[in-house]
Amino acid sequence: MKNVFVNPIVWEEGHIRIIDQTRLPVALIYEDCVNVQQVCKAIRKLKVRGAPLIGIAAAMGFWLGLKGSKVEAWPGLLREAEKLHQYLASSRPTAVNLFWALNRMMNVVRIHEGSPKALLLELLKKEAENIRTEDIQMCYQMSRNASSLVKSGSGLMTVCNAGGLATSGYGTALGVFYRAREEGKKIKVYACETRPLLQGARLTTWELLKNGIDVTLICDNMAADLMRAGKIQGIFVGADRIASNGDFANKIGTYSLAVLARFHKIPFYCVAPVSTLDLTLKNGSQIPIEQRGREEVVSLYFKRPIAPQGVHVFNPSFDITPASLLSAIVTERGVIRTPFGANLKKIYGQLSGKH
Repeated sequence: MKNVFVNPIVWEEGHIRIIDQTRLPVALIYEDCVNVQQVCKAIRKLKVRGAPLIGIAAAMGFWLGLKGSKVEAWPGLLREAEKLHQYLASSRPTAVNLFWALNRMMNVVRIHEGSPKALLLELLKKEAENIRTEDIQMCYQMSRNASSLVKSGSGLMTVCNAGGLATSGYGTALGVFYRAREEGKKIKVYACETRPLLQGARLTTWELLKNGIDVTLICDNMAADLMRAGKIQGIFVGADRIASNGDFANKIGTYSLAVLARFHKIPFYCVAPVSTLDLTLKNGSQIPIEQRGREEVVSLYFKRPIAPQGVHVFNPSFDITPASLLSAIVTERGVIRTPFGANLKKIYGQLSGKH
């Protein structure tokens, strides 16, 4: 069976179109973003989510914002670009891909300072498209690099959604599963529901079923029992930011899986592109963690209340998994193993700023 992918973000005439991921799996709804405010809101409201896709959307939104500006000449264009950079960067704090993509867009502006606005917009749109197409290539390469880590007949586990909906259409951690299927390997995937917003239940299972992959949905607190029963031979997750020592931020609940995997002697892999690295950070304690609203926890997906009014809520969107619990980090440049700090620097070199 051939893999079937939907593109979560596309260019339209003069604007961009996204899949509203908050509506899945009940309905596949496309939404047009005609200005930068709508793009920023889509990122904040998780209509667009997943570290690589957030970066792509921000780059496309940057172009949309400058296109819609009434400013036509320098130095006003530079000031407008700087405002756009700051505005879009404020949308979500944890995924470093957001800042990486926006920095690339700002570099285009600075390199071509003084150019006519029409030419600048053309160059910015080309750069945003480069970011999108590079992501496709990176996802394919990551899946190829990880293929040797998956044996036919394996039971595999993942949390949240690190698939085509989180990227430009193929995926990071889920891309490994797609690649395994393309190679004729038989696998069974267990998807953690991923409370509180159920990205595993709503998005990952929707993707995998659409592609004919054997997937079973589990509640988050069922993972340990499956591991104890010998059902899991590998765990693959994505990342929103990776520090220089290999510590990484991913959806809340990832750390729990890593601890359980170590106890049960199950390989635990992080699959993420180079744009997710932040070698300016010494360790995971320096990664900013997004705190989200109480309504996500006290109601079942913003609908039926499941907790009493007035109860205190702690709702971090991400947690930090220490590198000591990792079997390997898989990127488009290869499979990296311990010591992660030394090997990351050896392969990638010291990156300045936010890449």
